[in-house]
Amino acid sequence: MDINQQKEQFSITYVRAIAAVAGYSLYRPEIDNDSVDLGIISRGGTGKILSPRLELQLKSTARDILDDNYIKYPLILKNYNDLKINALVPRILVVVLIPEKITDWIKQTENELCIRHCAYWVSLRGMPDTENTTNVTIEIPRSNQFTPDALQAIIQRISFGESP
Repeated sequence: MDINQQKEQFSITYVRAIAAVAGYSLYRPEIDNDSVDLGIISRGGTGKILSPRLELQLKSTARDILDDNYIKYPLILKNYNDLKINALVPRILVVVLIPEKITDWIKQTENELCIRHCAYWVSLRGMPDTENTTNVTIEIPRSNQFTPDALQAIIQRISFGESP
């Protein structure tokens, strides 16, 4: 497996862990031609939309893209355009930050399994068109950590017909 495949698998595992703790199941499209790597499904619901869904475009990087308030990630233009549309199932971008060395991605003892570092999310729905030709730098607030609580809040908003 090359490093990009390892990053992809690690990112999927990260999201699986978050979704499992939040109480949701996942699906994976057979072909990613719409910038959707994973989907999350909630069973039932309390809002006007039952069994709400959320779709994710996953990216991972070991590059230093943090500043004091934002993650600044250069997103490929195709992904940007696919994520900014008003799709039936809302979509978000999830960027998983990982250590530079693969051996630092996880730490394990008898008491814990630590997945390092963190993931952040942002909805690009409704973002403007761009004149860029290759990529768009996305600013994700550092407060948008992709956690079980954050995922539950996103799904709750979707169940009431709101944007993520």
